[in-house]
Amino acid sequence: MGICGTGMASLAGMLQERGYRITGSDQAVYPPMSTFLENLGIPVRLGYGPENLNPPPDLVIVGNVITRSNPEAQELIRQDLPCLSLPQALGHFFLEGKIPLVITGTHGKTTTSALLASILDQAGLSPGFMVGGLLRGYERNYQLGRGSYFVIEGDEYDTAFFDKGPKFLHYRPHLAVLTSIEFDHADIYSDLNAIQSAFARFIALLPETGLLLAHGPDPQIQEILPRAVCTVETYGLEDRWDWTAREIRTRPTGTSFNVYHRGRFFQGFESPLAGEHNVLNTVALVPLLARIGLSPETMSRGVSGFQGVHRRQEVRGVKAGVTVIDDFAHHPTAVRETIRAIRDQYPDRRLVAVFEPRTNTSRRRIFQADYPVALGGADLVVVREPPDLAKIAEEERFSSKRLVEDLQGAGRPAFYFPDTEGILDFLRGSVRTGDVVLIMSNGGFDRIHQRLLDSL
Repeated sequence: MGICGTGMASLAGMLQERGYRITGSDQAVYPPMSTFLENLGIPVRLGYGPENLNPPPDLVIVGNVITRSNPEAQELIRQDLPCLSLPQALGHFFLEGKIPLVITGTHGKTTTSALLASILDQAGLSPGFMVGGLLRGYERNYQLGRGSYFVIEGDEYDTAFFDKGPKFLHYRPHLAVLTSIEFDHADIYSDLNAIQSAFARFIALLPETGLLLAHGPDPQIQEILPRAVCTVETYGLEDRWDWTAREIRTRPTGTSFNVYHRGRFFQGFESPLAGEHNVLNTVALVPLLARIGLSPETMSRGVSGFQGVHRRQEVRGVKAGVTVIDDFAHHPTAVRETIRAIRDQYPDRRLVAVFEPRTNTSRRRIFQADYPVALGGADLVVVREPPDLAKIAEEERFSSKRLVEDLQGAGRPAFYFPDTEGILDFLRGSVRTGDVVLIMSNGGFDRIHQRLLDSL
């Protein structure tokens, strides 16, 4: 139920690969997960209803998009069918006998976990993995794997309508990375302290024989590190952390940098990823890979061979000299760092940022004052009205119009549009040869990327 969620679709594929017969239901069906399931031959019923549970399946896996009042959930309860949440199912079917490597934090989870899985795979360790984005070169976001390790993106969002705790509490972590702690998911967390408490519970799960890699400069992380009973190593860009990167150079093809361990040179890296945040994501993995037993040279080859993740700084195409990039960024920090990375990668190009505030948090006014700063690094900003704004209480709603006014007041060219059609019309008449158009949304955004390319 809720099969088109990124995690749910991958779990469905994994179970089918194990030999189970899978069906699913969802009401928000769009690529890439809809086409992913179609290619696997897994039937998806559009809409939720009692009929989807007849004849009764042997097991129902319930996505966290499903509420208790959902008619299909009501039928599940009425029939008293066996059911599991996604994290419970992942643990039950796939984590037994494995060593879970869990990547968590407010930012960078998908890219970092995908990079880890790719490095291990290139090293011949055949890891299992399940991450939150489709890996380029694999064209899926999971692998059963034959080896000892299983890489998981540790999501702090709630588990299911019958389990409101975060998903990552089910993942039995042995080695883990904690990238950052910031306020997000305002629909389920009351404040930053609530999120911090959830991560504190997570790191307390790591056994004494485990290892936690923590982003040192993050004060929220520092406050909860005493909860860890395992070895803790820190990483950052300053020498006071255990692991650090220096000599960082960005170019159109990616980034080069050197990693140091407590002041001593460890290894040089050439990464296809742009941005200081992705340098940090890579540094976080180095001590974890060293614990597993990979040589510095093997790590370096693995980083260079990573093909990236769809929807993370993904170049969707170049037409008429205009480069169109798709990114999942939605939190102000992610928006700011993504713009900074693209700016470094294309320093002499005009950068047009197109933003859709679509998440449960970004549709609320919590970050109203933060987005003008986050988007201020672009040369031209285009903002869409948040979709489904009627679902948010009027006094809590984010204002795209106000965001644009604030940007204009700071001297930044910025434009507001109520829908995607208006944005497309504006872009068709405004972009010019040499522009880089960075489109940021955690949803499909009405296929704006391909439609823009088709019209150029």
